[in-house]
Amino acid sequence: MSVTAVVAVVAFSPSPAFAQPAAPPAPTTASEALKRYQELSQQAEQVNEDLLKARTDLQTKQAELDKATNDVAVAAANEKQAMALEEQFRGQVDQLANASYQGARFNKISALLAGTSPDDFLERASALNVLAADNQDALQKYTSAVNTAADSRKLAEDGQRRATEAKAAAEKLTADVQKKYDDLQGQIKDVKDAESKLSAKEKTDLKGPVDNGVYLAPAGAAGKAMDVALAQRGKMYVWGAAGPGTFDCSGLTMYAYAAAGVSLPHSSRSQYGYGVAVSRSALQPGDLIFYGSSVASIHHVAMYIGDGRIVHASTSGVPVKTDTIDGGGKDYIGARRIVG
Repeated sequence: MSVTAVVAVVAFSPSPAFAQPAAPPAPTTASEALKRYQELSQQAEQVNEDLLKARTDLQTKQAELDKATNDVAVAAANEKQAMALEEQFRGQVDQLANASYQGARFNKISALLAGTSPDDFLERASALNVLAADNQDALQKYTSAVNTAADSRKLAEDGQRRATEAKAAAEKLTADVQKKYDDLQGQIKDVKDAESKLSAKEKTDLKGPVDNGVYLAPAGAAGKAMDVALAQRGKMYVWGAAGPGTFDCSGLTMYAYAAAGVSLPHSSRSQYGYGVAVSRSALQPGDLIFYGSSVASIHHVAMYIGDGRIVHASTSGVPVKTDTIDGGGKDYIGARRIVG
């Protein structure tokens, strides 16, 4: 996966260098059209996150269904093999038991009484030991085959139950994904309609000033992810996009960490479950910062780059850019250290 470098960074220290001066705050006198556009964009962002989370859940359920289906097949094959062994050793055990019942087998005392010499006794006793060992071996294998068949039958039944439940859940999620997708398309249409009413100045104000400053990344995967995320500055926001030409918020962080060899799901809510929690006062470059009123309503993720700043794909009409932590949202909920 190739990434066009926008900034050159060298990993010498986990502490970032100072960047260009922080961008001034966004204007607070936006027109009603701009306000409406921003409101609609936030709503679409929330629906987009709902869709991404539903898709992630669907993938999980599909994986559970595939595993359960495979478990059923393996258990059924094991049961079939065990039943064949059970049948094989049942005949052997029956034959040996029948021979004993008819008196064809003797114990050592009868061998001693019937023998005409010590050598005769030893030969008879040795033969009886062999027969007894064969009988015991056959009985053990028969018992093992019976138990294996029963255990496999239980595993098959459990797998079938899990497969049925996972299939039903996947079907429900599939319908949920489709509904959320349809909802998102409606939201996007509203956003585009609102965008068409913006003036050229409002569109420029929306994007904000360009920051091409150099930020020094730490060594390791977190630093690599930070470099890659910064290299995407200027690429536009698109709902559901994960690069290389366009991104949404979790698509950017997923893309950046994938380049560093770390796999993340395409959902900010799902990404919140990765790594370890870290306090705001202990943030390090590469940490992911999340926004939402609760864990269940997380709607945005950004990457910390040091000096109280982030890089993120913020919203429609705005390219990937750096900003202050609060520039990612007023509803900061927490941060996660993905590696290190």
